[in-house]
Amino acid sequence: MELLNIQQIEKYYGSKSSLTKAIDDISFSVAKGEFVAIMGASGSGKTTLLNCISTIDRVTAGHIFLEGTDVTALKGKALNKFRREKLGFIFQDFNLLDTLTAYENIALALSIQKKSSKEIETAVKTVSEQLGITDVLNKYPYQMSGGQKQRVASARAIVTSPKLVLADEPTGALDSKSAKLLLERFRYLNSECGATIMMVTHDSFTASYASRIIFIKDGRIFSELSRGDNSRKQFFDRIIDVVTLLGGDMSDAL
Repeated sequence: MELLNIQQIEKYYGSKSSLTKAIDDISFSVAKGEFVAIMGASGSGKTTLLNCISTIDRVTAGHIFLEGTDVTALKGKALNKFRREKLGFIFQDFNLLDTLTAYENIALALSIQKKSSKEIETAVKTVSEQLGITDVLNKYPYQMSGGQKQRVASARAIVTSPKLVLADEPTGALDSKSAKLLLERFRYLNSECGATIMMVTHDSFTASYASRIIFIKDGRIFSELSRGDNSRKQFFDRIIDVVTLLGGDMSDAL
C-alpha cells in the first residue's frame, strides 16, 4: 500500500540572476512499512529532498502526497497539525531539550496532543523498551552518551505513532558501536512495529540497514537498489558498487 507519492518535484534557490536547482524533476513512491535510505554526496540534493518531504522547505514545482493528502498545498494551522500528527523527526544533533529528562523529552509530543498522563506513561514505557532506554528515562541529556541521546530522540520521534519517520544523518554524530545499536533498533521498529522510515545518509554501512536505497546525484535520481533476499553484507557490497559508479564525488563523504 502506497504511503508517500512524490511527483515531479523541483526546488530552486537564489534569485533570477543566480538560480541553483537543488532538486531536478524527482518522482518516486514509498510503500507503507518500507525502510528507504536516500544516498548522495554533499550538495547532491538529498537533504533538500528530505526537507521538502518534511515540510521544513517548500517545493518550487511538483507535488508530495502523504496518504493522499497534498502536503505541498498545506499552510498555517493545517500544516502544523499535519507535522504534529503524521511525521516524526530524527536529527543528527539530537535536538533534545537540556532542561527536561529523557522521559519528559519523549512525553512532550504526547502532551502537546493533549493525551492523558496514563496514556503518556504507557506510550513512553513501550517505546523505551523497544529502543532499550528504560534505564536513562530519569536522566538529563548531559548525563547520557551520544548513542543514548540519539535513541531518546528516536523514541520522541516515534512515540506519537507517526505515519512517516524522517531521519537526517541519524548516525552522523555517533561512534560505530552506538550507530550499529541505533540501526538495529531502526530495523526492529521497521520490521516488528511497522514503522515507515526514510533516512538520509552518505554512509554505506548505515544505508545497508534499509530495504531500498535511492541514490541522488546533481538533484536527480541516479540509481535505485532494493535489498530483496540479500543479507546485509551482500547488500552493503552492492551499495559500494553503486557508490563507486557515482564516482569521486561520494568519496569525500564516505
